[in-house]
Amino acid sequence: MSKERARRRAEREAEQARQAALRAERQARTARRRRLLGKVTAPAVALLPRRPVRIAGQRGVIARRRRTQNGVVAVLFLIVQVIAWLIWSSWAARLGVLLLSLLLVPVLVTVVFDRRS
Repeated sequence: MSKERARRRAEREAEQARQAALRAERQARTARRRRLLGKVTAPAVALLPRRPVRIAGQRGVIARRRRTQNGVVAVLFLIVQVIAWLIWSSWAARLGVLLLSLLLVPVLVTVVFDRRS
């Protein structure tokens, strides 16, 4: 009976030693990788500006609809500006279209998308 217990204990200890060796190897590999990555990225990180903390955006149906509408309005605004630049060579006309567009976009958004505050 004691020989069987001693054999099982030896097996358990051998398995624990094997697990400890694997764990030590994994930790050493991770430490090496982090050290090498630190050497590579530290100079680049020092040159880049720090990223601001990101605030989570709205993800509902209404928020998605609002983003889509804003995108459509922005694209239409840009199309109108490009057409004005292609049609008229006069800076006064181009500036007039820009100012008129800037004044009319909020009105049209309110009327078309029913955004009453």
